[in-house]
Amino acid sequence: MTQRRITLRLLCVLCVSAVIPCSGLAQQPGKSEAEQRHLEEALAEAGSSAVDFIRALENHLAKYPDSSRRPELERALAKAAIEAKDGKRIIQYGERVLSRNSDDLQLLDQVTRALLAGGDETDPERCERALKYARRLQEGIRTAEKDRPSSRMSAAKWIDEIDRGMGRALVLEARASGNLGKIPEAVALAQKSYETYPSAEAAREVARWLARSGKDEEAIRHYADAFTISDPRNTDADRATVRTRLGELYRKLKGSEAGLGDLVLEAYDRTTAVVAQRRLKLRQADPNLQVTNPAEFILSGLDGDKLSLASLRGKVLVMDFWATWCGPCRVQHPLYDEVKRRFKDRPEVVFLSINTDEEHDGVREFLQEHKWDHRVYFEDGLSSALQVSSIPTTILLNKKGEVVSRMNGFIPDRFVDMLTERIQDALNQ
Repeated sequence: MTQRRITLRLLCVLCVSAVIPCSGLAQQPGKSEAEQRHLEEALAEAGSSAVDFIRALENHLAKYPDSSRRPELERALAKAAIEAKDGKRIIQYGERVLSRNSDDLQLLDQVTRALLAGGDETDPERCERALKYARRLQEGIRTAEKDRPSSRMSAAKWIDEIDRGMGRALVLEARASGNLGKIPEAVALAQKSYETYPSAEAAREVARWLARSGKDEEAIRHYADAFTISDPRNTDADRATVRTRLGELYRKLKGSEAGLGDLVLEAYDRTTAVVAQRRLKLRQADPNLQVTNPAEFILSGLDGDKLSLASLRGKVLVMDFWATWCGPCRVQHPLYDEVKRRFKDRPEVVFLSINTDEEHDGVREFLQEHKWDHRVYFEDGLSSALQVSSIPTTILLNKKGEVVSRMNGFIPDRFVDMLTERIQDALNQ
């Protein structure tokens, strides 16, 4: 796996549970036979249970405290602790891993949260550690931001992942700062988080520290935002807690909840506008954002030109998905040219050459070297929408924009006739 793919994977897992990392642990050369056998037996007994996995590795390390594999096993323990939601062990093993200058963004996030969990704001040393990790997490995200992992991830998706990660890191810094008595700083950091990535968690954090500083009216507004904002990570339990706190503060100021409904409606309009504005920002980076109909995709060309597939509605589209590294694609290419010649007088048939390379830099040179037509478009997420899992793949859309044929791979001696027949069938529909 390349470093760029590793960076992406670490960033994306900020929002999901870890997978228990058992695979490969038991098969390492150069270890004592007794230690190797003990580890294999322990992992076999653990099965797929995170709790049993933790117990097995802890027992192994207790038996072999000087194991040369301790760093690797402690990383596995930290990941399993995340899976098991074991805060104590997340801190115990996570901090050991992070002390080795690890840039694991998932661990930075989870260790910081574990340190701040349980409302333990009376332990300044613990909060200082959390503050250090929250800032380190932000540094890691800034580093990741400079290196978009793959052209297969759209610009909008990458921006969204970066902003979400940074928003979460800023919330954690705000929480640690507030716990340390730096209330104005906590408010400012939480507000910056909400501006970076509007979320219920960020809105709750703003409201929390505003209320702590005696600014109840402002806190009510932000609690209302947290209650109404469209956020898939805002659980029913979170909303119920916010609703309770919102009612308490409102009654404290107004004496009753009269008028609270209007305030919530205002918050709904406000947060809806905020979310819409964010979608617009992402849509500008990626016109295919949230487009689910393949016939409505917009593809970018080799020279930056754009092709709207919707503009080709009423025509039969023959889409050739290929890559520069694909040997069979090169064999298939002249066969495509033969099919194109058969339909050169049929303007209602459009052939589209769609490149799927993760990196675009070498495509132009490849086309020049092999003397291929330069009228090439990049897939821009279309291969995912059409579930293209292997190449070469040929997909036909009829005049209504419906998929009517899919050819995964090809049979050299039959390809030309097979594709010709399928195009004729699509024309006759």
